[in-house]
Amino acid sequence: MEQGGARDRVRSPGEAVVPAPAVARTPDRVRGEHTHGELPAPRVAVRRHSVRGQVLDALRTALVDGRLAPGQVYSAPALGARFGVSATPVREAMQQLVIEGAVEVVPNRGFRVSERGPRELAELAEVRALIEVPVMLRLARTVPPAGWCALRPLADATVAAAAVGDRAGYAESDRAFHGAVLGLCGNEQLVMVADDLHRRSQWPLVSNPVTRRADLLADAAEHTALLDALIAQDLTVVQSLVREHFTGAET
Repeated sequence: MEQGGARDRVRSPGEAVVPAPAVARTPDRVRGEHTHGELPAPRVAVRRHSVRGQVLDALRTALVDGRLAPGQVYSAPALGARFGVSATPVREAMQQLVIEGAVEVVPNRGFRVSERGPRELAELAEVRALIEVPVMLRLARTVPPAGWCALRPLADATVAAAAVGDRAGYAESDRAFHGAVLGLCGNEQLVMVADDLHRRSQWPLVSNPVTRRADLLADAAEHTALLDALIAQDLTVVQSLVREHFTGAET
């Protein structure tokens, strides 16, 4: 069921506006709320059945590419106006981001983007390594080369996104690659936990709100090198690359 009614759908730039039945419009400003909402309309409309899901994806994209800045407060009505939806699905999506630790509630004002430092990022990288490294090393000994070859398009997608500096696209393709690798273990709960940690590690830092293109390229190159080693069944290189990949994620 759609949240907020069928009229609520995230618009992409240049999309024709289809007339809708007359309804009461949610005001852009609510008394007592901060109205920082100068957020460009999302570049891509995410096709999801739920309006809340569309808004959540759009907000996650804005977090990754820096359009939602750490420490800034954003009101649901202002963001809803930018996305072309009512404030309700925005508030619902923001509550999910509160659970994920990406934002925090500011009473009577809206939601503040969490300010994270290098220590939190290092802690996330450490926990991810504890989960993913043993699984990847075990899979390296059991999955045949053909199984790894099937993941080549996912590794190539990270390279393509990095090459054009598409930070949001890279974040999605990066998690897709890691998720596909871990998925070979057959443990769905492990994959879900790892994906949640991975997503959290992609939120921007206060000191570095936007990931540099060079860093994306280096990270993507590690995916390609790792996949090459897995296909070649070179366990020594695989072990070195896997550990280096997560050590680099701490900085």
